[in-house]
Amino acid sequence: MGASAKLFVCLCAVFVMCLLLGDVIGGKTIATPLGPISVGIIPFPVTFLLTDVVNDFYGRKGARFLTWLGFGAAVGAWIVLQVGTLLPIDQSTYFTQAEFQKIFGGSSQLFVASMLAYLIGQFLDIYVFQFWKALTQSKHLWLRATGSTVLSQAVDTIVINEIFWNWTAHREQGWILSKIGREYGIKVVVAIFLTPVIYALHGFIVRRFGMEPESHEGSAAPRKAHS
Repeated sequence: MGASAKLFVCLCAVFVMCLLLGDVIGGKTIATPLGPISVGIIPFPVTFLLTDVVNDFYGRKGARFLTWLGFGAAVGAWIVLQVGTLLPIDQSTYFTQAEFQKIFGGSSQLFVASMLAYLIGQFLDIYVFQFWKALTQSKHLWLRATGSTVLSQAVDTIVINEIFWNWTAHREQGWILSKIGREYGIKVVVAIFLTPVIYALHGFIVRRFGMEPESHEGSAAPRKAHS
């Protein structure tokens, strides 16, 4: 296995880990100056970062594969958690049935809303990233990375909140809009602060692995940097 393939596997592994952890811990909220937010905000920004890195070095096909891999892992993990929740407990159990179900059971409505928002946000991110990359002739990394994340996360945040809180939980629209604005504002700030990290990771891959970003026309594989 070449260095490029090994790097791709590592990026996919970290992406899936952060995606699944974000879903598992997302039920806990913490207080912030902007109001309560989910602790899922800790691992989720890493998925935005890695999507852009994979999109840049492995192209649209690589980013799509990453997206479907994350989706499949999330569906598999959810099925296992549902089965684990349904199985009868023994008296020696550490968690009570109610505790386990509250933490790991999750609702099917929230899962569907989350996965739908994830797919729409990811594919929009991939498209916008490649659009800016082609328009700028692969220049201005900050524009395609931050610009694609800001737009895709706007859609992601709106979709998951409108579907779950409006259609299933029947919250008032004003409450939903306030939640959307608060969460999106935080995501925008995080995306901006991640810009130097993207440049650092981009530079590390070029220096360490001798790879160049894939051309915007969509070549088959990442190219080696010229010596």
